[in-house]
Amino acid sequence: MTFKPLPLTPELHEYLLSHSTPPDEVTAELIAETRASLPDDAGMQVAPEQAAFLRLLTSLMGVRQAVEVGTFTGLSSLSIARGLAAGGQLTCFDISPEFTAVARRYWQRAGVAERIELRIGPAAEGLRELPSEPYLDLAFIDADKAGYPVYWQELVPRVRPGGVLLVDNVLWSGRVVDPRGESDRAITAFNDLARDDPRVELVILPIADGLTMARRTEE
Repeated sequence: MTFKPLPLTPELHEYLLSHSTPPDEVTAELIAETRASLPDDAGMQVAPEQAAFLRLLTSLMGVRQAVEVGTFTGLSSLSIARGLAAGGQLTCFDISPEFTAVARRYWQRAGVAERIELRIGPAAEGLRELPSEPYLDLAFIDADKAGYPVYWQELVPRVRPGGVLLVDNVLWSGRVVDPRGESDRAITAFNDLARDDPRVELVILPIADGLTMARRTEE
């Protein structure tokens, strides 16, 4: 097996960002506001390169029906909504009216609020209320790590063959190779679950804190 390690130093990360399409004004201001007003929680926001990836992938796939579990202040949902095909819809699940109030403001500013339905409450219960048939083109999971297996099991049957599931934080700052704490073990257990799921084929992308990209294969 060929091994090509690439240490992502701060300088290399800055180079990566400077050679990608830069965030527009709305995206940049959302990132800045989240970091300034919620410094203790800002780590829950997806990285700028993840936001760009979400928008690009959504657009490339021609996504019309998408679900997000874990919205926070709205950067990932903003990115997905902007990539939706005409008439597309994104359903978001989150438990925080406070954090998602920020998201709502930026959805309005970006002109995508009509494409997004936000449901406040436990995501597991909300997902079970979705249509049971495989209709989703894209699902993005970025919420409480202990809940990942439940969200996965609810979403995989609802994703159409050829559709994609994305799961954030699956490398968990590298602690997956030596899990010690409860959260570490939750992530490694989820990674094993996803890898062994015969309904998908997947790869872990080393974007930010690790992003699983899984394609639904089961007919």
